[in-house]
Amino acid sequence: MKNVYTVSQVNTYIKNMFTQDFMLNRIYVKGEVSNCKYHSSGHIYFSLKDEGGTLSCVMFAGWRKGLAFSMKDGQRVIVLGSVSVYERSGTYQLYAKEILQDGAGRLYEAYEKLKRELEEMGMFAQEYKQPIPFYAEKIGIVTAPTGAAVQDIRNIALRRNPYVQLILYPAQVQGEGAADSIVRGIEALDALNLDVLIVGRGGGSIEDLWAFNEEKVARAIFECRTPVISAVGHETDTTIADFVADLRAPTPSAAAELAVADVRELLDRMEAYQKRLSQAFEWRLEQYRRRLAELQKRFSQSSPRQLLFDRRMREADLRNRFDQAMKDKLADRKGRLALLAERLHGLSPLLKLQQGYSYTEGPDGRAVTEIGQVPEGERIRVHVTDGVYTAVVESRTKLKRG
Repeated sequence: MKNVYTVSQVNTYIKNMFTQDFMLNRIYVKGEVSNCKYHSSGHIYFSLKDEGGTLSCVMFAGWRKGLAFSMKDGQRVIVLGSVSVYERSGTYQLYAKEILQDGAGRLYEAYEKLKRELEEMGMFAQEYKQPIPFYAEKIGIVTAPTGAAVQDIRNIALRRNPYVQLILYPAQVQGEGAADSIVRGIEALDALNLDVLIVGRGGGSIEDLWAFNEEKVARAIFECRTPVISAVGHETDTTIADFVADLRAPTPSAAAELAVADVRELLDRMEAYQKRLSQAFEWRLEQYRRRLAELQKRFSQSSPRQLLFDRRMREADLRNRFDQAMKDKLADRKGRLALLAERLHGLSPLLKLQQGYSYTEGPDGRAVTEIGQVPEGERIRVHVTDGVYTAVVESRTKLKRG
C-alpha cells in the first residue's frame, strides 16, 4: 500500500495548512460564549456558538491581562486570535488574544484602522516627541473637574512640590462632544506657555475612553507646542492619545509623578552637590595655599634683597672662617716659635757663660777652638758673663785623647 501516513503526520500537515493561511493567523470571530471555564493554571477554556455551529476556544494566562471583563456563558463577544490544530487530539480551536464584548467590536476595528493610518503618517514617530522638563513650574491639566483623576494629580503634586502651579481646564471626557471639549482644552492651555500638559481621565470601557481615540484629539496633541503627557485609564488601557503624546503615563497618578519633580529629593540632591562642591573647593583651596607658600618661598630665595643678604651672610661666614684659620695658623706658628726659642735658648752662649763657661777670641777675632790657632805670646780675649779679659798665651799644652 502506497502513501500511508501516521496520525501524527496528518495532524502536523493539517496544522501547517492552518499556519500558512494568512487569514486564520489573525481573525475576528463573533459568537455567544458557552462552556466557559477558568482553569487553575490561569487559562480560560470556552466555546463560541451561533445558530449554525460551535468553535472551541482557549485564552492562555499570558493574554488575560488584556481582558477587561469577566466572561460568562451567554455573553456576545468578538474574539481576536488565530486558528490552529492541537496535534495531540487532532482538533482545531481558536487561540484567543483579545476578547471584546460585541458592542465594542466595531469601535475596536475603528481604533485599529485609525491607529494604522496615523502611524503611517508618522504621528507616532519618536523624533517628534518633545522632552518633558525636569522641573516644571506651571502644569496644565485637561480632564473632568469632578473625577478622581484630577484629585489624584492634585494630591500627588501637592506632596511632591507644593510650589507648582496647576491650571485645570474642566473638559468633558466622555459622551457626545467630549472630543471637541478635550481639543479646546489642549488649545487653550497651550496658549498659556505652560511647562507641560497632562491630558487624561480615569479608566473605563472602550466606549468610555473613546474620546481619546478620536483623530481630532490626536491631531491636537501632535500639534501642541507644550509637551503632553497622556494619562488615560488604567495601566492596561491604551488609546490613540497615548501613542501621539510625548510621554505616556499608565495612570493619572503616574502622570503627576512624571510631571512634578519631588522637591525633597531635589533639595537632598542639591545638598549633596553642595557638599561635594564645598569639599572640592576646600581641596582646591588647600592646593592653592600650598602652591602659594612654595612660590613665596622660591620668590624670597630669589629676590635681590634675599640674595644680597645671603651674600653678606656668606661673606661674614668666610671672614669668620678666615679669621679663625689665621688665628689657628698664628697659634701654630707661635707654638713652633716657642719650641724653637726654647731649643735656641738651650744653645745660647750667654746661658753657657752663666754656667761657668767662657768664650775665647784669637787675635783675628775668630773663636779659638784648638791650641794650634794661637801661638805663644799672642793676645787673646776671654768673654765671661759680665765682661772680657785680655790675656797673653804663655804656654800651650795639648790634651792626649785616649
